[in-house]
Amino acid sequence: MEELWHYPLLIIVGFTVGFINTVAGGASLITLPTLIFLGLPPAVANGTNRVAILAQTAMASAGFRSKGVSTFPFNIYLGISAMVGAVIGANIAVDIRGELFNRILAIIMIAVVLLIVFRPRIKVTDLEERLTGKYMWAGIIAFFFIGIYGGFINAGIGFVIILFLHYVNRMNLVRVNATKVAAVFVYTLAALVVFIWNDKVNWTVGILLALGQGVGAWIASRVSVTRGDGFIKTFLIVMVVAMAIKLWFFT
Repeated sequence: MEELWHYPLLIIVGFTVGFINTVAGGASLITLPTLIFLGLPPAVANGTNRVAILAQTAMASAGFRSKGVSTFPFNIYLGISAMVGAVIGANIAVDIRGELFNRILAIIMIAVVLLIVFRPRIKVTDLEERLTGKYMWAGIIAFFFIGIYGGFINAGIGFVIILFLHYVNRMNLVRVNATKVAAVFVYTLAALVVFIWNDKVNWTVGILLALGQGVGAWIASRVSVTRGDGFIKTFLIVMVVAMAIKLWFFT
C-alpha cells in the first residue's frame, strides 16, 4: 500500500463488490485477486476481505430493515449455525489459488445458472414461506456446512444461499437477500476473529475496502427492495455467467 492510487481504487472496488454481493453474490472473486494484486499475501487477503464483508452485510441488513424487510429470528438461527461452521472453516483456511480449483468452481457456477434457468418456476404470489419445523432444521443443518465454506474462503457462497432459501424455504428473492446478509454477518464475525487471532488482517486496506462496500451494500439493499424479484433474478444470472467466464478463461 505504498501508492496513493491504491486508496481510491479500494473504495471503488469496495462499492462495486458491496452492490454485487448484496444483490447476487460471488464478488469475493473480484476482491481477493485485487488484494493480492496490491501486494497482500493470499492468507492476509482472505482475512482482510472479512473486514469489508462484515461492514457490507451490516449496512445491507440495516438497508433491508429500513425498508421493512426482516426475517428475524429465522436469519439468526441460520447465522448461529453457520457461525459454528465458519470457525472450523477459518481455522483450516489455506491458499486455494490454482487453475484446477478455479475451473471446478467455474463448473459449479454454470450449474447454478442451469438451476436458476431450468428449475420449475415458483410464482411470487404462490410462495408460502416454510420457516418452521423440518424446513427450519434443514436450513440450520445446511448453513452449518455453508458456514464451513464461508469461513474458509467465502467466494461464491451467496449463489448457494440464494438457491437454498428460495427453493427450500420458499422465500421471495428480496427476503432471501435480507436473510442472506444477516446470516453472513453473523458467521463473518466469527471468521474474522479467527483471522485476527492469527494476525491475518491488514486493517488499513480492510477499512478502506469496507467504506466502499458498506455504501454499495446500503444502496443495493434498498434498490433490490424497490425493483423486486425480477431485477434480482436478472442480475443474479448475469453475475453467475460473468464469474464462470472469469474463472474458466482468466485464471
